[in-house]
Amino acid sequence: MSDAAQGEPPKHEVFTTPLPVAPSFEMWKTPSNYANYANGKELPAQIKVWRVQNTGKGYGGVVARPNGFEDSPDAEILTPGYNQGKKSGAVGVGRHGNFLQWGFAAPPSQMTDAGKAFFINCICYIRKFEGKAPLLRRGSGSRLDVLDAACLLNTIKDPKFHARYHPAELLDKFKNDPDGLLKYYQDNLELIYRDKLFLIDADLKALGIQSNRQLATLEKLIELLDDPQHGQTSRKLLARYTKESLQTPQQWRDWLARNKGRIYFSDIGGFKFLVVPEGYLSGGNP
Repeated sequence: MSDAAQGEPPKHEVFTTPLPVAPSFEMWKTPSNYANYANGKELPAQIKVWRVQNTGKGYGGVVARPNGFEDSPDAEILTPGYNQGKKSGAVGVGRHGNFLQWGFAAPPSQMTDAGKAFFINCICYIRKFEGKAPLLRRGSGSRLDVLDAACLLNTIKDPKFHARYHPAELLDKFKNDPDGLLKYYQDNLELIYRDKLFLIDADLKALGIQSNRQLATLEKLIELLDDPQHGQTSRKLLARYTKESLQTPQQWRDWLARNKGRIYFSDIGGFKFLVVPEGYLSGGNP
């Protein structure tokens, strides 16, 4: 990651409180590595950045890849960085639970005025989350990972790399056709899940359900438990997408009613519907 954050700062209190952050914008050449990934193929030749620091080294560290970073309610990207090794949108500064992840490496003496104000605001902001430990640890990749892997079909020649992502029949069907493989996954993005490999959920598709990560999907699967035709499939899918082992439809309905306002879906958490502990979201979280 370079000395700069990428793009306009998002609307967030870390850019206004307690200090105003007034970045000076520049247009920099879009890193060539961005085009290797699914979200970077259509970017313009130049992108807007603002300097957080001035090291003169052309790099400054990095926090995390963006795929799946925000798929739990305790994590947020505060700004992406201008990255010369990772994809567009990779995290420059982020928060995970009560951890502030500051990816820039320069001391305050080498920060810009905007960078110094941003840093102070981030320190003040993270104080609000004292005691709010991260909800989960990484247990899987994100569905966006398989899109990026598809883009690398002809770039990375090692078949073992691709065998970690794609079923053999897809590698045969889309041999030497990364665009076709990418489109296949993009067309089925909402039905991707991971069971050793990244797969498309044919069971959900057969039920006419369009996404595996919407609360409405969970509600529909619980509703179908009483359906003689689809009850068995619904039970299998609830086992796939939750960590619960409830026995009766009424137990599932009671569980949903009790936790509905705190349920979220996480790819990183294992492609599961998970429940935020009671009280976790009060007193600080956005």
